[in-house]
Amino acid sequence: MKTETLSGDKGGLWRAERPGWHTDRCILWFCIMGAVIVGITVLALANIAITELADPAHLFEVAASSEVIGSILLTFCAGANAVLLLVIFGTPLAYVLARSRPSRFKEVVESVVDIPLILPHTVAGLLVYLLFMRRGWLGAPLAEIGLAFEDAYPGTVVAMLFVASPFFINSMREGFEKVPVHLENVARTLGAGTFTTFRTVTLPLSLRHMFNGAILAWGRAIGEFAAVIMIAYYPFIISTLIYYSFTTDGIHTSRSIAFVVIVISFAVFYLLRRMTRYLGRYDDRV
Repeated sequence: MKTETLSGDKGGLWRAERPGWHTDRCILWFCIMGAVIVGITVLALANIAITELADPAHLFEVAASSEVIGSILLTFCAGANAVLLLVIFGTPLAYVLARSRPSRFKEVVESVVDIPLILPHTVAGLLVYLLFMRRGWLGAPLAEIGLAFEDAYPGTVVAMLFVASPFFINSMREGFEKVPVHLENVARTLGAGTFTTFRTVTLPLSLRHMFNGAILAWGRAIGEFAAVIMIAYYPFIISTLIYYSFTTDGIHTSRSIAFVVIVISFAVFYLLRRMTRYLGRYDDRV
């Protein structure tokens, strides 16, 4: 029986056979197994959505609250500031790690970068607090020039930066590693310096990884709770507000706030993911 693949090559996963349509059994089972993970998320979202949409008046009242709106904006802005700092300081580090030869020192640095991934969130928050508190190694000299971190916006940003840094740095390092070194060498033979080569060749070819890393880091930052409250319980970020609302008003209000955050976060990340389909498409051919 003649078999054709929809993709036009031998590697097609979905096969069209006459007289009917058939799918690869392996892929079918993969889809079923993967559906378990997706299904749990969908059930959790459906559970809260059905409950909240049954009382739209209360949901709208919570969503329109100035406290909730201000907390969401504060959370998103603090996460964006943390990512901006990572772009400025993390990109050079990622490039150095990508172009350095394997060595024990490099492995140590990479392990240090990954530490926030394996630490309990409370431990990460404690590390940030001890370093940036008023008597900390960095907190004390910065407090003398008027930059406070305890129960202040800078404390929120630095806590988010700490926990989100591995996501951005590792993503950028992988992007730089995929850029062929010979392209940089060609640019240097044409008279370009190291920074000019990095700015005109390497960085443009890694924009998609930068964007993906920034999205992952931002998502990790705005979702942080324990590390933030260790140093900056106030002002309330959205996760702190939900916890505070849960402990004071109960599940009804905190559930509504959580649903509002879910809807907004889904919309924002969907738009960002759509953008990644077009960003750097031309350079993917390299």
